[in-house]
Amino acid sequence: MKKSLFKLTLLAAAFSAGVATAATPDEIIDGSFYPYKKGFPAHAFVKPGVVINKSNVDQAKDVLDPAMYQVIKNGDYEITVGATTSFDLHKNYIDATRAGIGKVKLGEKNGQIIGYVAGRAFPEEPDLKDPRAGEKLAWNYKYGINWGDAASIEPFYWKYRKADTGKIETTNKFGFHFLNYKHRVVLPPIPDITPNPSNLFRGIYMKVFEPLDIKDTQLLIQRYDDDLKQDDANLYLGFQRRVRRLATGQITDSFLGSDLMIEDFEGYNGRVTDMKWTYKGTTTILMAYYNHNDQKTLSTEFKEKDGYQYVEFGGKGGCYPLVTWQLRKVYILESQPTDPNHPISKRIQYMDTQAATLSRTLIYDRKGELWKNFIIGKSHPDHHLPINKNSGISIDDAFSMVDLQSKHCTTGQFRGMVSQEQNPPSLFTVQNMRGAN
Repeated sequence: MKKSLFKLTLLAAAFSAGVATAATPDEIIDGSFYPYKKGFPAHAFVKPGVVINKSNVDQAKDVLDPAMYQVIKNGDYEITVGATTSFDLHKNYIDATRAGIGKVKLGEKNGQIIGYVAGRAFPEEPDLKDPRAGEKLAWNYKYGINWGDAASIEPFYWKYRKADTGKIETTNKFGFHFLNYKHRVVLPPIPDITPNPSNLFRGIYMKVFEPLDIKDTQLLIQRYDDDLKQDDANLYLGFQRRVRRLATGQITDSFLGSDLMIEDFEGYNGRVTDMKWTYKGTTTILMAYYNHNDQKTLSTEFKEKDGYQYVEFGGKGGCYPLVTWQLRKVYILESQPTDPNHPISKRIQYMDTQAATLSRTLIYDRKGELWKNFIIGKSHPDHHLPINKNSGISIDDAFSMVDLQSKHCTTGQFRGMVSQEQNPPSLFTVQNMRGAN
């Protein structure tokens, strides 16, 4: 009898060990939005204040992505480590996520989603055994809170540089604007802007202010809530005084002679449908997350009336942002174009688990060789412009796109503001493009 009971106990224990316990809603929310609740990442060498350079980079190799490791190993850039901080998202977005737990599902095809209302579509921890885990992360990015319901970057300076010599070829001054039509959670109207007869999800509008040869050039991207429907992209060329619709292939051309294509904006500016997404695992690496106002070195080149100073650039060619980097938990995501004529073979992207943003990207050419190194610097909103305080949005603050093959780079310096007033729906129309010059 005792032997039988012992065997039954062992069987019960084995069965219990083999059955995963479903996470509670509180556990799902904590895991998705508060990854540092139980403590921040620690490393024997990589500590706040340490400067990682070519002489000591091997001690930090395990917390650097392979491209950034090589850049530092080559002596092209040094990283100053900052303390890891929590970039808490807005309470309304988190509450909307909680309300949707267990109600959102993928459709049969890539690009189909069922039951989504607002918040993070799939807040559960991704599973390597799930063949569509990468696709779920892509939806989290699409319906993320990267710029929130409405925001603008004005001015937004882009510099084209020779990476070997640091020579600046040109400086472009832009205004960028973003508006979510649907699934809004913070700025009124909530949840949707009406009327919206085309069922748009998001609009992006850009206008060039300088230099004179491309002044008044404008770009309008209208993204549909139905991910299977192709984006509408329109370009207004000032010297031609007409609006023309961009063909699909032009989204992957060099944008105004820079090292970026339109598809690169914000880390990835395309549809879920356009890529095959693969989740490659979870890790901890250094990411360019920081407090803007606490940076020791800020640029004095551009003068703003309110005293705002932009991120400074340095390193080889002046191609890299001089900001502190911090250890952060990230998901590794591979995206491969579904179009065989696409100019790249894949992107390896490091998605911040807390913000669900794609702020670190390695881009590979069609031969499978590393082509471009993309950094988006993220500032905590409470240590930036006063208008961004308590917004719960990690503010895009600087970018660097380095073409490693042609030895060229494009850098960006942001003055980003979360704002409803500067982004009326009328701005995101073709009619506005015709009259905005």
